[in-house]
Order: sequence, then structure tokens, then C-alpha cells
Amino acid sequence: MNIRVFLILSLVTVFAGCATYAGLNYDQLFGDAQARDRQADIATSSSDFFLNDVKPIIDSRCVVCHACYDAPCQLKMSSVAGIDRGASKERVYEGTRLTAATPTRLFEDAETTEQWRSIGFHPVLNERIQTPTANIEAGLMAKLLMQKEAYPQPEQVQLEGFDFSIDRQQICPTVEEYDSYVQEHPNWGMPYGMPNLSSNEYSTLINWLQGGALMSAPIPLSAEQRALVTQYELFFNRSSRKAQLTARYLYEHLFLSHLYFSDLNETAPRFFTLVRSQTPPGEPVKRIVTRRPYDDPEVDRVYYRLIPEQATIVDKNHMPFALNSQRMIDWQEWFVDTAYDVAELPGYEPEIAANPMTAFIDLPVKSRFKFMLDNAQNTINAYIKGPVCRGQLALNVINDRFWVFFLDPDKSDIPEVNEFYRSQADNLKLPGELESNTLPITSWVSYSRQQARYLEAKSDFINHWFKGGKHLTTDVIWSGNGTNPNAALTVFRHFDSASVVQGLVGSPPKTAWVLDYALIERIHYLLVAGFDVYGNFGHQLMTRMFMDFLRLEGESNFVALLPRDVRHIEQSSWYQNQSTQLSDFLQRNVKPFDQPTQVPYQTSDPKHELYDILRIQLSPVLSNRYAIEQTGFKPENEAVLQSIDGIKGHGLRYFPQIIMLMIESDSGDSHLFTLLHNNAHTNVSSLFDEEANRDYQNDDFTLVRGVIGSYPAAYLTLNENEISQLVDMINNVRSENDYVKLLDRFAIRRSSDKFWPFSDQVHAWYKENQPVEFGLLDYNRFENR
Repeated sequence: MNIRVFLILSLVTVFAGCATYAGLNYDQLFGDAQARDRQADIATSSSDFFLNDVKPIIDSRCVVCHACYDAPCQLKMSSVAGIDRGASKERVYEGTRLTAATPTRLFEDAETTEQWRSIGFHPVLNERIQTPTANIEAGLMAKLLMQKEAYPQPEQVQLEGFDFSIDRQQICPTVEEYDSYVQEHPNWGMPYGMPNLSSNEYSTLINWLQGGALMSAPIPLSAEQRALVTQYELFFNRSSRKAQLTARYLYEHLFLSHLYFSDLNETAPRFFTLVRSQTPPGEPVKRIVTRRPYDDPEVDRVYYRLIPEQATIVDKNHMPFALNSQRMIDWQEWFVDTAYDVAELPGYEPEIAANPMTAFIDLPVKSRFKFMLDNAQNTINAYIKGPVCRGQLALNVINDRFWVFFLDPDKSDIPEVNEFYRSQADNLKLPGELESNTLPITSWVSYSRQQARYLEAKSDFINHWFKGGKHLTTDVIWSGNGTNPNAALTVFRHFDSASVVQGLVGSPPKTAWVLDYALIERIHYLLVAGFDVYGNFGHQLMTRMFMDFLRLEGESNFVALLPRDVRHIEQSSWYQNQSTQLSDFLQRNVKPFDQPTQVPYQTSDPKHELYDILRIQLSPVLSNRYAIEQTGFKPENEAVLQSIDGIKGHGLRYFPQIIMLMIESDSGDSHLFTLLHNNAHTNVSSLFDEEANRDYQNDDFTLVRGVIGSYPAAYLTLNENEISQLVDMINNVRSENDYVKLLDRFAIRRSSDKFWPFSDQVHAWYKENQPVEFGLLDYNRFENR
């Protein structure tokens, strides 16, 4: 044992043994606790030390677990405010709560550290007398770092004594409770279940903590950024009713996005958040805080302001949205120059605000639809990443991989369609109007009847409009105007997280959606604007159950392009062993549309033929960025990699959802790939017993270039000449032991002293090759096998 570890261990043991005295009698030793001002002015030595030396370590070693709603103990270390706020014993993800919880959103639900203390957050930094000794001995973060040094990561391949399950019991000690924590869990120092920090990283953090943990004030905007903020705030805050309604609509769709000015061509974009404020442009922002973006602001006039994003960007909630001159021109054309009247602005009563078909009835449907499709990846991302960071109950409503297409807004811009949507406003209500406390069973019965009425009316309308097959060709599908890559999307589900990317990625999937305006809008207000992660069990369950209706509707739109004699057969095949209620719903949902398609099918497999037709039709906008081609590898090695997508069957059950592979080519270049495990299901209509609906024999892989997914569960590293060996081993996995042997050969495990350098290499590749999309990956699901 070296002298440094001995001294640290002695110090930890002494203080752990003083539980009865110092309970540690911290008040007597170091004075009363009180929040401290830790922000140093920009360009001072303290600020520079934090930004250049400390923050990179916190980001790469701490934020990779401590960010978003699923940060352990709600300790969000991705920002100055989050570190200063500290930790809480309360959980955000509590699926059984009977009443809605009080929100604890950073930057919103409290403005000062003192306010966070009053609602139960405890400090991880010393808040007593600011001396080097007190800053270490009365600081929880310092103690946890010292504990890791005193009790280093065990030298084990598979770590023992750790619970890495996503729903594990969280132990969130205060500094006063630390002595019991270290006695019961000596190996649980920080980073938890990961390799120790390097000597330089450790000493840097300890020196920073010892000096009072001073951090940096917000970095000021450049002159160009300030000018663009002014320009966009002027657009969002014009006074006419037309302009105010437009701004409200845009805000309710962009409030989760990370906005950036793409015209500046910044190497590392500065991101912004659009917020509601009590104050107009030119004055300090006074944020309006409500549970939902459409809740009553309780002010006479709402202003929409752009504020710089203060937290480190993490992949799991990063949804970049470009603001540029072309987008401004489009918004002006769609929402300002288009002729329509707004006689009265809508109110904020839940029965109005929660239903976009009512609240925005005056905005032209075509304009709304074009806005949502213009960056459809962001639109879909909002309810794939959305207001939650994880949620198996929310995501088991979708298949593990499917393609998404859209109706063409120009071809659906007819008076009859617009009038139909107006007539169905009552049948298009959403559970969000029930707010955050919901009784699921009675609500579901009511909404199922409402959806049935809407589908019946929709069936009558489309049977009339497409009578005899008129108009029913693939021409109704949006082509992205030949330039927009958002015309086709691929959604991947990773059990309790998901991703959406542009293009038709992977082999043809089992299912696909075609989204019309009413459907895409309702999904947004169900899963994004109207969803409350702090809501009660009934609210979250009702949201999941209602999404069943909307998924079925999107699938029905797709099968409507198939020959009518195979539509019901095809969609029912996606729901094997279906309940009687679902069978009745499918009969209602599919059978009434009985018009022939005009798509000229030539084969006995019309679904795959339809996929081929759409792929050709959309080819001008389809990207091959994820395809395993032109990799720089030898053709024979590239072909072996491509064969991974053909592997399927029971052996895949031993693989996690996301594996990232770094392969070094014979020429010395490193290439990053993501291996996605697609879980097959007999149907996805079951709420709680997903395992009973698993269809292991049809599990398959999708291998892509670059990064897809926020939560890697394993890292593999190999040379190009080892590709064949890797694929052979993947092909031959038949047991847990076979998979562990594969890891033994290629993995960088969380127990490896190579883990942190490899993590840095992955992030450096991601940032260089996908700079706008880049965000720190999350290790809360990294496996221990």
C-alpha cells in the first residue's frame, strides 16, 4: 500500500469512527451550514481553473452518470447550478405514486441554492466555514472521492458487491450520514463501480474542492450570437394576435429543443432554450414556470425569450434544432404571410390548451404540418427522447425498429380535410386535459370510445375521398420536396430508451407508420407537451394506453397502401395472441376502409414491394451515413461486417441493447460503429408483461456507422484483421458463457483500467464526426459481465 492511500485510508477511518462525536458534530467543528456564492467572474484565475482543468474531468468522469432526470440521487453535475444544488433522497422515477409529485426541475422550480435546501436537497460541497480543512472534511463530494482512493476498484473482471440495476435502491447520504455509508459500503466511493481517477484527475479535483470549489459565471455570448438572439426575439414577440398565436405554437413545439444558429458555422455550436418570460426583450428574463408548456402563465402578456443552455450537453436529452435564415423565411411564409384571421387568442384552460386541434384552430393546418415535417427528426425525437430520460412502460408501446413516413402536406391541403379536422376537435381530445392526477380505468374507457368515434368518422371521410382507389398511390407520401432528409425516419427502441435517425436504416422492418397532421400533432401533445414525468401512476399509465390508439392509427395509415385483401391480415400478424378487445379494435380500425389501392403491385410480398417503391421514390433525400459501406476496410472485411444484420435468433437474447465497437483499420484509422439489438415481439399491446410477448427467434441486429443510442452497455475494440473472428463469435453465441467469452476477447469492461481512456476516445470520435449531434454518453446501463 503506497503512502498516499495509507494516509487517505487513515483519515477516512478516523472520521468514520467518530460517528457519535461528529454525527459528526459538523456544526461545532466548522460552523453552521449556509449556501455559498461559488461563481467566479469570467477570465479570473478561479474561473479559468474551473473551465480548463476541473470541468473537463467532471464532464468526462461524473456527468456520464449524473445528468438528466435519472441522475442518481438527482445529483446533476452537468452545470454549476446542479453541482451547487446537490442531491436528494427523493426519486423522480416513481411509477407507483398515487398523487403527482412536486417538480424539481433544475433552472425552473427553484432559483437559489437556499430554495433547493428548503425542498430537501442537501449539499455535496462544504457549506460551512470555508477553510481548506473544512472544505475537505465537511464536503460530501471530497469524502466520496477520498473513499475511492482508500478503497480502490476491486481487481475483478466482473465486479462484486455493486448493484447496477436501473431501478436499484438509491442510497443518498448527507455528509452527516457519510460515516454509516462508508462503513456499510466501503467500495462505493466515486466514481461508483468504475475505475479510479488518474492521479492527476484526483489531485485536480481535491485541490479545487480544498480551495472552495469555485466555479465559473456563465460564458458571455459573442456579438454575433447576441445579434441573432435579438433578431429571433423580435420575431417571437410581435404584438398582433396572429404573431402571438404563432409564437405560442412554435414555443409549445420547441421548448425542449436545443436551438443553435447554424448560419454561424460554429465548430462547437452554442445552444439555447426557448422559454416563456414575464419580461420583454431587452430586460432580464423572468421565467414563467409551469408544469406544462401550455399551462396558464398567469400574466397578461407572455414573452418568448432565448436563453443560453447552461448545462453540459448530454446525448440522452440533446435535440439540436437549427435556426437559420431559410427557416425564418419559411416561418414568415407559413405563419405570417399566409392569409387567415385570429379573432381571439385561445385561453389556457386545460380543455382548450391541452388540445392543439382546439387551441390552434385558427392556424392553417398546412402551415402547422409543414412546420412539424420541416425538421421531422426533431419532432419525433421530442417524444422519443422527450421529457423523460428513461421509461420502459412508456416505450413498450412501440416496436424495436420501424420506419416512419408522412403524408404530403401540399396534397392534403384541401378545404375538405381542414373542415374534417375542425369537425373532429371534440373527438381529438387528449389525456393531458386531465392534468397530472388521473384515474386510468375510467379515463381509458372514455378515451377509447372517443377514439372509436374519430376512427369511424375518419373511415367515412377517407372512404369517400379515396372512393374507387382515387388518389390512393404512393404520391400521397411526402418526398421532402426532393431535398429534405426528414422525409423518412427510422426509430430504434432500446428497451427503456430510444433513438430516431434520418433515412431508412437497416433491413425492411416488420412495421411502419404513415403520419398525417392530426396524428403527429396528437402524439406531440400526448407524449411531450402534455406529459408530466412527475405525474401520478394513472397519468403515466393513461398516456401509455392512449399511445396504443395512435400507434395503431399510424400503422393503419401504412397498410392502407397495401392491397385491401391483405391489409387486415398483415396488421393482425403484428399482434399475435391479441386480446379480444384489441381484435375488436383492429376490426374497427382497418376493415371499414375498403377502397382499392392504386399502387401497381407485381409480387406476392406487397409489403416489401411497397418498401422498395418508397425507397426508390425517396432516394434523392435518403442518406447512407449509417450504411456499412466505404468504410476504408478491405472489401472482404466490410462484407463480413455487413453480414451481422443477417444474424437472428435465440442467441441474441444474451446481447445488450447497445454495443459500441471501435475498429482500427489496417491503415491505422479508427472507426466507431454501434451494434443495435432489436427485440422482437409477438405484439406490443401488453402493458406490463412484455416478457410474455417476446419473440426471441426473430430478434435481429442492426449495425451502423457512428453513434446511435445514448446508453452503451458494452464497448468492444479490435483491429480490422479480427473482424471475421468477432462475427464468428457473435454468430455462435448460444449461452451467457458464450457471450462472456466474446467479452473476454474484445471488451473494454467497466472494471478495466483502460475504460476511461477508451471512453475518452469514443467521445473524441463522436465529437469530431458528429459535432452538432454530439453529447456525452451515459453509463447508467453499462453492463457488468
